[in-house]
Amino acid sequence: MKLALTLTALVSAVSAANEFRAMAYNPKQLKTGDCPTVDSVRDDLEVLSKYTNEVRIYSVQDCNQGEPVLRAMENTNWKVQLGLWINKDDSVYEADKKELLRLAGVFDFKKHVTSVIVGNEAIYREEQTSAQVAAKVRDVKQALAKAGLNIPVTTSETWPSYDKQLIDAVDYVNMHAFPFWEGIHIDDAQSKAFEHIYDLQKLAGSKKVVVGETGWPDSGANFDAAEPSLKNEQRYLQEFICRAQLEKVDYVWFSAFDEAWKPVNNASDVETHWGVLKGDKTPKFKSPMYDCSKFVPSSKPGESGSDDKSSEDKESDEENSGKSSDKSSDKSSDKDNSSEIDGLDEDKSDSESGSNDEDKSDSESGSNDEDDSSSGALSHTSISMVSVAASVVALTAAALF
Repeated sequence: MKLALTLTALVSAVSAANEFRAMAYNPKQLKTGDCPTVDSVRDDLEVLSKYTNEVRIYSVQDCNQGEPVLRAMENTNWKVQLGLWINKDDSVYEADKKELLRLAGVFDFKKHVTSVIVGNEAIYREEQTSAQVAAKVRDVKQALAKAGLNIPVTTSETWPSYDKQLIDAVDYVNMHAFPFWEGIHIDDAQSKAFEHIYDLQKLAGSKKVVVGETGWPDSGANFDAAEPSLKNEQRYLQEFICRAQLEKVDYVWFSAFDEAWKPVNNASDVETHWGVLKGDKTPKFKSPMYDCSKFVPSSKPGESGSDDKSSEDKESDEENSGKSSDKSSDKSSDKDNSSEIDGLDEDKSDSESGSNDEDKSDSESGSNDEDDSSSGALSHTSISMVSVAASVVALTAAALF
């Protein structure tokens, strides 16, 4: 009896959790969008330490993001995926690369930097070709090797944007999966995301596929059958993370915080609502944020991935499944890819401005930041909670007998 109770408690503790493999993080001040300081980043990391020990940022040069992030991580176990921004203006990339190499001479990259991500959806935004991005990935690899650093280098793209030449250039494939921006109903979201993962795994061959961004907004207008709500955000969070743990898929959750300063005057008003934490840095969900003890992965569209969905929920979902957004008919240009630049309009007419973001509409800008959501670092492999539970159970059983 004692053994049974002990094992039950262990499995329960492992399956219900608040841990994320990594989180997309914008170091800018949450309310104002002002540039970060070392102290403001330290405050953010202290809050995030309850949920992860690794973040992804999207530029080291824009708003001086790289230095305060790396400085705040000194003498800690924090890890970071450093981003270099790419748009049509190659001087933006060159400035980020120059700052990356400067930082490499100041900070302990071997301890804190798990990967370097060259570009974010530059192919999706039609600002660069796959050949151009592949060349930049190789360029950064060579520069880091010359500096004596052997750090994985990749890019970050939507799943349809990868081709063989890009896959050949990267150290691992870093893909974005947003069922929300495909207008997928929440019932089918988990299976749709993993459908894309499986397709890209086939294309990638022996190279690891990491989900560099995924998430679901809690507020805003519907996008076809995809409905933003707190309930749907938590449901997608639970179903995706539990399945990722089960299948040992590394991921970066988009995103850490709601960011009130982001413009919402483009074709979608969900831009400020992707965080796991609110703008005041408090959690949106009660602890534990997810519980994998009842999770059953769906194998085809229409399966919920959970066996505890109420009939009322199902009826509500059926009523909402027919709703669609009255936004622009071009879904791809609507994709969150939220603007990280203070005061930058996300309409494509502003694409020639001097600062940049991850939305396709802001493609021509000259400073940069995070998109909808970070990649799983290759320096340490994500271990599924199920595996951890099995190991702990085995050790406990051995000790008790």
